[in-house]
Amino acid sequence: MNAYIDGLEQLANTQPNKISSVSSVASFFISRVDTEIDKLLVESGRSGASLLLGTAAINQAKLAYEMFKTTFSGQRWHRLERLGAKVQRPLWASTSTKNPSYSDTVYVDSLIGENTVNTLPDSTVEAFIDHGNLKSTIESGLDRAHDQWHLLSNFGIDVAAVATKLERDGVSSFRASFDELIGVLTNKVSDNF
Repeated sequence: MNAYIDGLEQLANTQPNKISSVSSVASFFISRVDTEIDKLLVESGRSGASLLLGTAAINQAKLAYEMFKTTFSGQRWHRLERLGAKVQRPLWASTSTKNPSYSDTVYVDSLIGENTVNTLPDSTVEAFIDHGNLKSTIESGLDRAHDQWHLLSNFGIDVAAVATKLERDGVSSFRASFDELIGVLTNKVSDNF
């Protein structure tokens, strides 16, 4: 979010008339967080760890949204907003549940809020239409989200290390997909010439 604002400030200094044409999202891969942290909680073997299963991803997203609200409400932001800048919206990705014991709409029901984007696979869209709960929820339970997020360290979980691992894994996955796409396109072009 700060990098986005830094970029807008640079644009404001050089081409302020272009600020209103900039749009951006900050992507958060939701279910991957629970998959990784749940695994670590189980591996910890500690009493009480099971109480935190399936909470980390939603808690992290709620805390990120809280940071989003703070970042896009101060004087620094308002100067850019007066020039026509748009907020960088949080985008919740990977919102299908990987653990069958969790509700199939938990990553939708729990993360609805103003200025958010949620990318949903077809099966999750269908589940949400069938039995989802359409109401603003992203800011509810913030105290609990803070408490549970900080409790993870009591179970030996280094959330910064988890974030680094997930980022590295995500970049590697996207790079592989990109390389595959380029290979397919290269072959198509070669076949036509």
